[in-house]
Amino acid sequence: MPSSQNQQVQPKEQSSEDILNDALLFLGGKPVVESEIISYGDLKLTVAPKLISRRTLIELGAGCSLPSLAACTISSPSNVPSLVVTSDYPDPIILGSLKSNVERNQALVSPTCKLHCRGYEWGQDVAELLDLLPNPSITGFDIVILSDLLHFDASHDALVKSLSLLLAKTVDARVYVAAGKYTLPKVVSSFLKKATDAGLRGASVSLSFRGIIAYGISLPCSVKPCPETSHSQC
Repeated sequence: MPSSQNQQVQPKEQSSEDILNDALLFLGGKPVVESEIISYGDLKLTVAPKLISRRTLIELGAGCSLPSLAACTISSPSNVPSLVVTSDYPDPIILGSLKSNVERNQALVSPTCKLHCRGYEWGQDVAELLDLLPNPSITGFDIVILSDLLHFDASHDALVKSLSLLLAKTVDARVYVAAGKYTLPKVVSSFLKKATDAGLRGASVSLSFRGIIAYGISLPCSVKPCPETSHSQC
């Protein structure tokens, strides 16, 4: 019988939730437990549906695709988008790395979510991306994610053009933007001004956490600015 000294202890396989909790602990935070029910004393309350539930989502300049993959793999069953498109510059090396990440984690994707990987250059035609939407009558994606892209200040015009072409023309469509604190405030302000000038409204909600600044901007009417007193374009 083999001795315990010769036996190798196999590392415990971690779930995606374990990895997320470990990351939060490493950053000094507390583990987050997703649940559809919350308790307060004897009360059992259902949590309201989350913002990405059954929505369509696209990430530009995805890099390793962490936000996109997180949305369709570690979200609770009631908070999974119906469609996720992760995209980056159509360079063989850049896109090859992105595709590898998607393929490696495909088995973790929620069965109720379709995940696609596409090459896309900011500011260019979006027809191929819009063709992935489930219905031809849909005007665009419910959610667009820009994660750590604002420091590419020479590309702001192209990014804003892409947002105008990709974001759905609905009151609840949103762009979620995260920028590292190394992105100069004037660079962030320049992007937000260009977004506002293009008709992307409601910019400037700002949250800061450990070196990351997050912004939320929306397109509640159309890509053309709506007068505050008129809702004819909404």
